[in-house]
Amino acid sequence: MTEIHPIAHFRSPFSSKFGIPKQSGLVQDVRGQIVFEPAYRTKDALRGLDEFDYLWLIWHFSANKHAPNSLVVRPPLLGGNAKMGVFATRSPFRPNGLGLSSVRLERIEWETSQGPVIHVLGADLMDGTPIFDIKPYIAYADCHVGARSGFVDRTAIARLDVCIPERFRPIFSPEDLKTLCEVLALDPRPHYQDNPQKVYGMPFMDKDVRFTVSAEGQLLVVEVV
Repeated sequence: MTEIHPIAHFRSPFSSKFGIPKQSGLVQDVRGQIVFEPAYRTKDALRGLDEFDYLWLIWHFSANKHAPNSLVVRPPLLGGNAKMGVFATRSPFRPNGLGLSSVRLERIEWETSQGPVIHVLGADLMDGTPIFDIKPYIAYADCHVGARSGFVDRTAIARLDVCIPERFRPIFSPEDLKTLCEVLALDPRPHYQDNPQKVYGMPFMDKDVRFTVSAEGQLLVVEVV
C-alpha cells in the first residue's frame, strides 16, 4: 500500500474545530492560505494554476484523535436525530479520515520566505490541517446541473440572527467582522446543545468570541477575549 504524506498545511482563522463551517463555500469570504512543505516550494509545481478559479483540496481530519467506531453517523444538518451511512454523508468520522473541499483561488503569492503561498476563500479547514493534494476544479467535469443531493435537498440550512454589540465591533476589521457574522449565523454549537443560559466560546482570528443563543434563535455576542 502506498503511503501518502502532506504536501502542505493550511492556515486558517479557526484554531479549533468549534465554529468551522460544516461545508466549504457556506461562508464564502473566509480567508485561508496553503503553505507548502519544503520539498514542494517551487513555482514549477504551480505553473498554470492561476488560470483556474476554484481548487479541490484533499486533506486530513487531523483533529480527530480517535478512530471511528461505527459506519453509521448522525448528520448535524438533520439535528443529530437521524442516522445515515457514513458514505452518504460528509462526516469527519470516516475510515480513512480524508476531507474534500472546493475553495475559490483568490491569488498566488509567488515570493515569500516559505515559497509560493496560495490564498483561498471559503474553506472549511482548521488551522494547521495537513493537505495531501490539490487539483483544479474543472467545470465541464465537476459541475453536474440538476444532480440530486439526498437528504440535503430536503433539509434547509438554518441560520441564526446574529447580534454583535457596538463595543466589540472595532476589535475586528470590517472584512473579518462580516466573516464572523456569517460563521456565527450557521450556529457553531454542537447539535445536541440548546441551552439559552449557556455561554459558548469560539476561537476566531486569535480571539475567543463568547456568545449565547436565545430560544428564539438570536445569537448574542457577550464577550471577546
